[in-house]
Formats: sequence, structure tokens, C-alpha cells
Amino acid sequence: MLDPVPRPTSGLALRCSRALLSPWSRLSLLVAVLAAAAVTVLTYEPQRLLSGGWPPQLSGPAAVVLFGAGYGVCTAAFVPRPLLNLAAGALFGSQAGLVAALAGTVLGAGIAFTLGRVLGQEALRPLLRGRWLKAADGQLSRHGFRSMLAVRLFPGIPFAAANYCAAVSRMGYLPFLLATAIGSVPNTAAYVMAGSSAASPTSPVFLASTGFIALSAAGAAVVAWRKRHCLRKA
Repeated sequence: MLDPVPRPTSGLALRCSRALLSPWSRLSLLVAVLAAAAVTVLTYEPQRLLSGGWPPQLSGPAAVVLFGAGYGVCTAAFVPRPLLNLAAGALFGSQAGLVAALAGTVLGAGIAFTLGRVLGQEALRPLLRGRWLKAADGQLSRHGFRSMLAVRLFPGIPFAAANYCAAVSRMGYLPFLLATAIGSVPNTAAYVMAGSSAASPTSPVFLASTGFIALSAAGAAVVAWRKRHCLRKA
């Protein structure tokens, strides 16, 4: 009597692998990763650096590099950049603090862009049906560098939201990172200088930096209002 022939399992394995690698499965993984990052931030509260200071055993260039790496991870986990910029200035001064903050900004943007592009783009692109969503996607896809440069120069759109919106669009990595690095310099420098001179709130440096922050916020509000008005007319 012949032994029973085992049924092939390749079909089942193929279906399972397709299900696990499907766009919606990857989007679910992205949501889980971001939720875990947000919970971690709420638990450890990295913004306590503003009050508690940097660990005394860490100093010098290594501390700047470590802060920049932590900055990048924290921004990808939704920690507000203004708090981290103020902390960079308060901990390392204006020059080293600016280097750490800009490096962390580009790193965090790259992390978020990669996560959004790999795990979320295929599932979310078919959902871009609204007029405003289509307009934003078309602007980022066709004019990626200058659009992202404008977003970084004029604060108003949350950093993480801009990163993930760019990831869902067809914008390339290099224009995204270049626009982030260049466009983030003025606002980041203002916050870092404000943090480095916070001990002297009446000093010219602190007053100039806070004035620049207020003016850039007002400019962003005007630009957003005009853009919204143009979209309504269109």
C-alpha cells in the first residue's frame, strides 16, 4: 500500500506571507510602532532635560552626538521640536546646540520618512480623494523641494505630520532631506539661541530670537491663510 502523499504547504505559506506583507498589515505595524513610541515618550518625558539638565558623566563632543541621536528618535516619536531646540541651547550653547539640533532634525525626519514610505505609502495613497489632500499630494509630488522648504521655513505644520505627509507622496529622499536641512536652520537657530540665553531674558540675543520666532509664526499664519483662500477660489 502506498504511503499518502503530503499536501503541499507552499500555497498556504505564500498566502500568509502575502497577508503579512500587505499594505494594510504594514500600515498596522506603523501605527503600532508610533503608538509604542508615543507611550515611551509619555513615560520617560525627555523634555525633563530642560529642568534636570544633562547627566554630568556625559560631556564633550560625545554628549553632542548622543543628544543629536536622541533628538532624532524623539522627533520621530512626536516630541515637539521647540522643546528639544531650547534644551539643545540650554545644555550646549548656541554653536554646539545648533549642530546637535540640526543633525537631530535631519535624522528624525529621515526616520519618519522611511517608516511612512515603507509601511504606510501603499495603503494610504488610495485614500487621497479629498480636494485638499489631492492638492497637498500634488504639490509635494511635483514640487517636493520647494514645497518642503516652505514648510520648514514657515512654522505651523507639525514636524511629524509634514514628514509622514511627504512620505505618502511621491517626493524623493534627497529633496526631502535637503529641504529639511536648509529650511530648518532659521527657526532652529532662533530656538537654540533662546535656550542658550534663557538665563538672561532681557539680553539682546534672547529678545532678538524670541522676536524672530514670533514674526515667523505670524508669517506662517499669513501664508496659510492666503493658501487656503487660493484653494477655495480654485
